[in-house]
Amino acid sequence: MSINNFLRSRHGAATTTSLYAAGFSRRSLAKAVRSGRISRLHRGVYVSKAADPDIVAAFRANGKLTCVSAARFYGLWTLHDVKDLHLSCTTGLARRRIVHHGQCIHPDHPYLPVAGVADVLLHAMRCLPELEALVMVQSAVSQALLTTKFLDSKMKGNRNGKLRALVNLVLPRADSLLEVLAHTHFRRAGLRVQMHADVPGVGEVDCLIEDWLIVELDGSTHFEPKQVKKDHYRNNASIRGGRLSLHYYYADVVYHPQRMVDEVLQVLENREAGLFGPYRYIAGPPPS
Repeated sequence: MSINNFLRSRHGAATTTSLYAAGFSRRSLAKAVRSGRISRLHRGVYVSKAADPDIVAAFRANGKLTCVSAARFYGLWTLHDVKDLHLSCTTGLARRRIVHHGQCIHPDHPYLPVAGVADVLLHAMRCLPELEALVMVQSAVSQALLTTKFLDSKMKGNRNGKLRALVNLVLPRADSLLEVLAHTHFRRAGLRVQMHADVPGVGEVDCLIEDWLIVELDGSTHFEPKQVKKDHYRNNASIRGGRLSLHYYYADVVYHPQRMVDEVLQVLENREAGLFGPYRYIAGPPPS
């Protein structure tokens, strides 16, 4: 493997120690630098021209990416693009557009300047707005990177009550960030919600509210023709079974959650008011 391919496998940057361990000699590193294929960032770190800017920034600051800046290296869900760089630095010196976090106390990423997933989540829960932190935690739990029991063990005492409440919002199973967000919004509106409920004649649905209203959370695949037809047939089946269906999309759940909740509440109120019945169909000739 060439030096450039090795660096590419590590987001374009690596320490001298890891390069030596991979079989590259001091001489081969010097030759690659002279040729312009790689450059020496500072003592002990080499980078390629296509190096990941966040990784380079972490090495330059002698720190570790953490919180939302580390999410993509573990495949964690995030709600918004990262603007500032979140780092755990030994110096903690103020730098423009850098959010400093506390010391890392758990094992780090095996070869990148990235905090371990445990520290990433603990930092995120103390730093980010609740729902942004929640989707990261849910993603980690869904991937079995750690457990809610482990996180609870790290948050003892009264001052961590809000963090424990956040962990309590994590679902046993969530196939997308939309599910954990929708579940949270519906529960906080005082509704009874079953996730991944099996509805006779329909199959598994994303949310079943008050054992009557089906709410489906549609991603990009739901725009495919075959999926659209399948969804329409499922809607027909749910109505035949005496339940209504509502569909919501990413923008609804993430950017307009209150509007979504209000619509659900309105449908439930309409049902209580009898607007969906009673009705009796009587067969016969049409009126003249």
